[in-house]
Amino acid sequence: MSTTRPHSPGDRGPEPSGASGTPTGDESDEGPSAGVPGQESLSSARQVRRLSFEGRSGVVPLARDFARQALYAWGWLPADTADRRAAAEDVLLVVSELVTNACLHAEGPDELWVTCDGKVLRIEVSDKGAGQPAPRTPLRAGRPGGHGMFIVQRLCLDWGVVRTPGVAGKKVWAELGAPA
Repeated sequence: MSTTRPHSPGDRGPEPSGASGTPTGDESDEGPSAGVPGQESLSSARQVRRLSFEGRSGVVPLARDFARQALYAWGWLPADTADRRAAAEDVLLVVSELVTNACLHAEGPDELWVTCDGKVLRIEVSDKGAGQPAPRTPLRAGRPGGHGMFIVQRLCLDWGVVRTPGVAGKKVWAELGAPA
């Protein structure tokens, strides 16, 4: 698992940033079947949702609700099998952990991006913090705190950090596989 690679291994390459044609606004969708009732579950079309946290409070539950709505729109929920239910719960947990880390260690999150291409769901949380997220060592079992990045590392295919030279902050990303 990576903490510095800007994107996951493979041929997908980095996801576009807000300046490269990805929609702007508080909540957005992209893709031919995004948000269409009755769409094919886990469509292979790339779908993107963005949430801005500017001026908002209660950002962790807000982020979870936003991600849950995307999962419903993209056919991950309602889950008809235990595997699909577990996959959706993993997504919501990773969203919570990344947004909580931004709150605790980076002056709060700026934006949440959730992208799905049918095979992989990517979560990105941007913030203005200078710190580097990493699993804490040594892990102290049974003690509160310090477990968030271990959870992300355990549940995700990969994760990492993107920094733009000359720009304050970072984008922490994590990818999970779509359920079968």
